[in-house]
Amino acid sequence: MRPKLAELDTADVRRAYRRWAPVYDSTFGRFVEAGVKEATRLINTFHGRVLEVGVGTGLALPHYKPHLRITGVDLSPEMLRRARERVHKEKLSNIDELVEMDATALEFADASFDVSTAMYVMTVVPEPARVMHELARVTKPGGQVVIVNHFSAAKGPRALIEKQLAGFADVLGWRPEFPVETILVSDKLALRSRRELKPFGLFTLLHFTRLP
Repeated sequence: MRPKLAELDTADVRRAYRRWAPVYDSTFGRFVEAGVKEATRLINTFHGRVLEVGVGTGLALPHYKPHLRITGVDLSPEMLRRARERVHKEKLSNIDELVEMDATALEFADASFDVSTAMYVMTVVPEPARVMHELARVTKPGGQVVIVNHFSAAKGPRALIEKQLAGFADVLGWRPEFPVETILVSDKLALRSRRELKPFGLFTLLHFTRLP
C-alpha cells in the first residue's frame, strides 16, 4: 500500500510559485544547481528532442548541449516569463518552445520525445503518479526519463522533521514527506540507476529507460 501524500492542488502550486518566482534563482536556484548539472550532463549524452517538465525559470536551459532540441513546460506563467528572459539574454538557439501546461495532462502525442525530464517537480505536482505515466507516454520506446527530486527518509531525525513539515505542504507548495515509491508506478519504465546528489544526499537522480 502506497503512503498517503499531503494534498496539493493546482491553485496551491500556482500561488506558491507566484511568490517564489522573483527570488527563486537566488534562493532555491543555488541549492538545486548541483542536481541540475548532474541531470543535464546525463541528458547531454543522448540525442534528439528533450521535454523538460517543470522548466521553472529555466535554470537548466543553458546547460543543454546544442545538439538537443528542448521543449519546456510549466504551470506557472511567472516562472515561464523568467525562463523566456533567460533564453533571450543567453541567446539559446536550441529551445523550441516554452509553454504553460499541466504536467498531469501533457498536450503532446505519444512517443514525441527522445528524453523526458522533471527536476525538483514531483513533490510539487498534485498527482505525481499521473505525471510519471504522462512522461512514459510521451517518451519514445527506448528513450530516457530522468528525474531529480527530494525523497523523504524512512527513519531517523530527517524522517521526523519531514513528517512534522508535511502538514504545511499547502503553504510551502511542495511535500516534505515524499517516499520514492510514490513515483515507481509505470510498468513502461525500467529503472536503470539511482544516485544520491549533493548537497548532503537530500536529492536523488533516477534514470529510467522507456520499454518497448
